[in-house]
Amino acid sequence: MRRVGLYCRVSTTEQNPEAQLHPLRDYAEARGLRIVGEYVDCGVSGAKDRRPALDQMLSAARRRDLDAVVVAKLDRLARSVRHLVTVAGELEALGVDLVVRDQAIDTSTPTGKLTFHVLAALAEFERDLIRERTVAGLAAARRRGRHPGRPRVLDERAKARAERLRRSGRSFREIARLLGVGASTVVRALGNLRPA
Repeated sequence: MRRVGLYCRVSTTEQNPEAQLHPLRDYAEARGLRIVGEYVDCGVSGAKDRRPALDQMLSAARRRDLDAVVVAKLDRLARSVRHLVTVAGELEALGVDLVVRDQAIDTSTPTGKLTFHVLAALAEFERDLIRERTVAGLAAARRRGRHPGRPRVLDERAKARAERLRRSGRSFREIARLLGVGASTVVRALGNLRPA
């Protein structure tokens, strides 16, 4: 008899997890599966990769206490494709099947495995798009004369100019704008230098 863990998540503490658990229990019973654990996250956002019950369920899978995990819908398990593929990949590596009751996904079948390969490809595509947009955004910022990333330190020439500007009564923020660096960079460079 296959051992299964039922996982459900509700976003608020006012929601009743039984609305998900009852059909999952029925599903397991109808297929002769033995429920060895019910893992319920109440009032926890699906956007979080770490959740108490999810972590317990994954620990049970790592101990080889589960043969399958059954959830109602994919969005109960994970909100992002990246996290979903991570969890599904770990379960697959452990030899634990994932069954999504309401969406007819079962990774013990060839169709279910194909579904997750497609999801993995989509996640990789999403990561590549984000990387491409980031690189393009940084290049555009440089063309506009901005220097994204960690603020530059002041060289000796810029520091001397900053000191003159500070002595003339300029604020740290004004000096930073004139030199094209962050205000904290100017403060670090000038320390306690007061205007004249």
